[in-house]
Amino acid sequence: MRLPLVTVLGECVADAFTVPAPTQGELALRVLPGGGPANTAVALARLGTPARLLARLSDDVFGRLFRSHMEASGVDLTAAIHAPEPSTLAIAELDAQGRAAYSFHAQGTADWQWTADELAMTDLASTACLHSGSLALVREPGDTVVEEFLARASATATISVDPNVRPLLVGLEVYRERLPRWCALADILRLSEDDLELLLPEYTIDRACDAWHAAGVPLVVITRGERGAVASLDGERVVVPAPLTDVVDTVGAGDSFTAGLLHHFGAKGLLGGRLTDLRVDDVFDACAFASQVAALTCGVVGPNPPWAGQLRLPAPAAGRTVR
Repeated sequence: MRLPLVTVLGECVADAFTVPAPTQGELALRVLPGGGPANTAVALARLGTPARLLARLSDDVFGRLFRSHMEASGVDLTAAIHAPEPSTLAIAELDAQGRAAYSFHAQGTADWQWTADELAMTDLASTACLHSGSLALVREPGDTVVEEFLARASATATISVDPNVRPLLVGLEVYRERLPRWCALADILRLSEDDLELLLPEYTIDRACDAWHAAGVPLVVITRGERGAVASLDGERVVVPAPLTDVVDTVGAGDSFTAGLLHHFGAKGLLGGRLTDLRVDDVFDACAFASQVAALTCGVVGPNPPWAGQLRLPAPAAGRTVR
């Protein structure tokens, strides 16, 4: 059975990790292809979901790395733009728990230069789900046309948004102002607990879910690292435990979780509209699957999601918990 097409719109970023330098006084970097939307597209394709990436890819050395990585993972790049601007570079420093802190080199880079004409060329007729978010939705000058594209796609496709908040590049007030609009457009909002603390620092998870449901989004999923995830479907909530795993780093884990969620929904025939047939048991099962995909990503260096054949983690030990 062929699964439905998921189109992902957003950036590809060169993730550079510090590694031991051969000579004192030097800094050595290991560069891996990354960027939240790109990671999600790769994870979807590796799981077996047809995944098309709408991205503006530079023809520089990083852009060539992106294309090679995407194509090797099975991502459809036929709608990607050959961009004259340089690629975005992110320098990642890992803490003792494998969590990354980033500094960005993103001024005038290819990812943010979307025009209405470029996106107007995209045929959405076969797209069951459009996923976007991260910096593509908030970085000028392309942010407005990307949001307009999501609004157009919402007429026929399930819309998934991951804010992936980056306050070093975009002020928190921008995310806070736009998030209600994204909730009005989206069917699925997936974000991390860190994102929640940045966006609504005085809100509990329950209060935040209620606020976002009131703004229009039916499904909210908040990932909490080793403490699993909380999902809320129109106010009916479940807690999903995370599998035990040896964490190398957490880079790309949230993106892999989103891919696992969308893949599972697609395999169950739930994508392609407003999620009217979705039930809370479906949400729990999808989040449990997505947690396994994210756990395997945490077990390797960088944003390197698993292939379908690697999904051999045991199911979470705890059962479904209702909040």
